[in-house]
This record gives sequence, structure tokens and C-alpha cells, in this order.
Amino acid sequence: MAFISTFQRVLGGSSSALHSQFAAIRHNSTLTSPRLFISGLSRLTTDEKLKEAFSPFGQIVDAKVVMDRVSQRSKGFGFITYASVEEAEKAREGMNAKFLDGWVIFVDPAKPREPRYAPPPQASQDPSETGFRSNKTIGWCG
Repeated sequence: MAFISTFQRVLGGSSSALHSQFAAIRHNSTLTSPRLFISGLSRLTTDEKLKEAFSPFGQIVDAKVVMDRVSQRSKGFGFITYASVEEAEKAREGMNAKFLDGWVIFVDPAKPREPRYAPPPQASQDPSETGFRSNKTIGWCG
């Protein structure tokens, strides 16, 4: 019995320390743009609900829940753009780890989208004189 209580105390202490370190890292990243990344959204959350929940913190320029192209269901995250960085910072502090549609949401600075590059063109294989492509494997396997 003593082992179990000691084990729980050790786990409880280390997990709370880990949680506080994680929260400090998450909160120390400074905002450089008025755009926020919202994660942990319910599939029932719409653009309008997102805008309504974040509107007390300032003027919202854009509120978008990202949807799956095929199923037209929420992917569980979205973006909010405020008119100023100060408003975005207030919203980040006020809404982080709060409930929206029954789910705990997390608010982080949005990272700029990395450019997508086209894949390099593959070398074209010309058909042989007979019009068939041949396998370049030499030898017998088996």
C-alpha cells in the first residue's frame, strides 16, 4: 500500500512539473502577427460559433474552421485573425484551455504556411524500338 501511495506521489509531482514547464514554453512564444491557431475544436464548431466565442477580445477580421474536403467535417482546428496583435494576445490569454462546444481548446500563435514546391520531374523512359518498355533488371531471381 505504501508503495502505491509513493508511486502516485512521484508520478503526480513529476507530471505537474512537466505540465508547468509545458505551459511556460507554450506561453513564452510571443505573437508577431494577429493570427491565432485554435486546436481541439469539436466537429460541431462552426465559423460563426468560433467568431462568437472570440469576439469579446477584440475586432475579428476572419474566423475559419478548417474542413475536410471530402467529408465536409471539421478537422478539429481553425484560425482567428484579429485587427491587432494586442487583441490577439488578449484572446490567447483569455481563451487558452477553455471549453468550446464541450471540448477544451488551445490557442497558439499561427505559424506562416511553408511554401509547397512541385515535385521534381521524373526522367521519361522512352519505349524501345518495338514500342514496349523493358525492365532493366539483369539476371534471374528465384
